Amino acid sequence: MESYEYVVVTIDGDYANLRRVDKPDSELKLVARALLPEEIVEGCVVVYECLEYRMK
Repeated sequence: MESYEYVVVTIDGDYANLRRVDKPDSELKLVARALLPEEIVEGCVVVYECLEYRMK
């Protein structure tokens, strides 16, 4: 299974907007914060792999 790296662009309440690192012109992906690591902050990088997000 492939893995993708995302940068946390913004955090707005219970959701975060993510942008793929390898496609900087792509649309933002809205993800519920409950699916993301608890310690995320704007500007950090997360990896999506095997249906899970983890800090890089």
